[in-house]
Amino acid sequence: MKRILAVLLAALFALSLSQALADYTADDYAAEAVAIPTSFAGKTVILHSNDVHGALTGYAYMSELRQNLEAQGAEVIVVDAGDFSQGTPYVSSYKGASAVDMMNAAGYDVVTLGNHEFDFGYAQLMENLADAEFTVICADVVLNESGEAILDPAVLMETESGLKIGFFGMETPETATKVNPGLITEINFATFGDFYASAQKAVDALKAEEADLIIGLVHLGVDEESKANGYRSIDLLEHVSGIDFLIDGHSHTVMTAGEHGEPIQSTGTKFANIGVIVIDNETKTIENNFLLSTEGLAMDEAVAAKAQAYIDEVDAKYGTVFAKTEVLLNGERDPGNRTEETNLGDLITDAMVWYVVKEGGTEQDEPHEIVGITNGGGIRATIQPGDITMKDINTVLPFGNTVAVVYVTGAELLEALEASTFSTPEAIGGYPQTSGIVWTLDTTKAFDQGDLYQLNGKDTTYYGPKSIQRVTIESINGKPFNPEEVYAVVTNNFCAVGGDTYNVFGRAYAAGTTFDTGIPMDEAVMAYITEVLGGDITAEQYGEPAGRETQIRSEVTEEAAEAPAA
Repeated sequence: MKRILAVLLAALFALSLSQALADYTADDYAAEAVAIPTSFAGKTVILHSNDVHGALTGYAYMSELRQNLEAQGAEVIVVDAGDFSQGTPYVSSYKGASAVDMMNAAGYDVVTLGNHEFDFGYAQLMENLADAEFTVICADVVLNESGEAILDPAVLMETESGLKIGFFGMETPETATKVNPGLITEINFATFGDFYASAQKAVDALKAEEADLIIGLVHLGVDEESKANGYRSIDLLEHVSGIDFLIDGHSHTVMTAGEHGEPIQSTGTKFANIGVIVIDNETKTIENNFLLSTEGLAMDEAVAAKAQAYIDEVDAKYGTVFAKTEVLLNGERDPGNRTEETNLGDLITDAMVWYVVKEGGTEQDEPHEIVGITNGGGIRATIQPGDITMKDINTVLPFGNTVAVVYVTGAELLEALEASTFSTPEAIGGYPQTSGIVWTLDTTKAFDQGDLYQLNGKDTTYYGPKSIQRVTIESINGKPFNPEEVYAVVTNNFCAVGGDTYNVFGRAYAAGTTFDTGIPMDEAVMAYITEVLGGDITAEQYGEPAGRETQIRSEVTEEAAEAPAA
């Protein structure tokens, strides 16, 4: 009976694999047709994920796929390219520990870190990883005191057939400003030449161990905003020799190759796909690589049940309906909160300002001197029309950020907006969603790149503007904008200490002109919806963006197109 069942599983798997591939269309790069073998004897298969962001049920797909491939004779290695600790209440409620537990259950072998692994701080991350039954590697994150890597930079895995595959891990240096700086004071991220050198050193060490193939697990992505400093996966391939293939994350890109055919693969996000790399054990070469849609795939029942237990626990705690909306509240990335004003961005910033004013939380005497800004990258999900639960709001705002107030001049406010839109219309995590500010962004003008921003004495990955070229502020709460006036900016505690592109706010924090109210953002938003909107979000209130921002997007000049995008 077991043998018959195994044959049936193999046949069903081959059929589903072929069908899934036939139906697959990549968002960014066209996937080429590949030959799907009906037997994997003599093959090593690498299955990979990236940017899972709390989609716990997906681990059941990965586990079942691994077992099916092994039943067909494959030696299977399961890996991940980071960002598994954050994204839904199912992981954020457990500070990332539930993700590690699920990856243990799914049988992961090697994992690298994403920027969101540090969202709960370095100490919490290391506590979580102490329970990991898989190897975690990262070459470019070091301890400040010793300069040593916090984890092994690389690992050599030898299969039963004798194939030696070397994996090295790389984390985006952008983590230094994409995580609350106060939570990662013990560590530093290699930048510029040190970034490439750390990767080359790891690759060379794997070569010295006679690795047959060297594969990078990299959380770098291909976003345009990462181009100037060369921190994309395609840049790594240009500067580091000896790499056979990169498994990438960070930008949520769906690709089976780089834009110019580079050997890079990335699955998108939240287990929409599982990456597959097939290696022939005899020739020790990669035969093909492709993405397999998880739609319709079978699930490991035990792993699915484990995921459901976490989901049920969180749903019981956060699943209470407290309001409703008759409109869709846009939580998309691009186009969305990282590229333009959205109705959800308006709602969140209005709520933050209202809560601070209600509690008397600023030193400003006049309400018109108070504005709101939050980074678009911190808005993580869309709310569909219908009932709204606490879980919905927590999914939109999963980072546990609190509401803070920063005092800056009008000139500094302009700098913050200019720096946080330098790459627009290309997406940027720092994109400002605002309240109380009427402003214009002219994307046809070049960003006048100045000096590299520094934070806590360390280089960041963003540049300040040498001059204000792209942004103008028409008014503040209906009053004329004054570059010399001091404004109270209600923001989140991440931006308040200089996170993302908000170096201006970090300088205010260092000068002692910032304070944290301690009010969680999600609680402020829920209170605003219930107390101000009466628990009912209507089309009249937030059906469309309020028109606080005007964006000029005619043909970009050659000068603007050639301007570096940090």
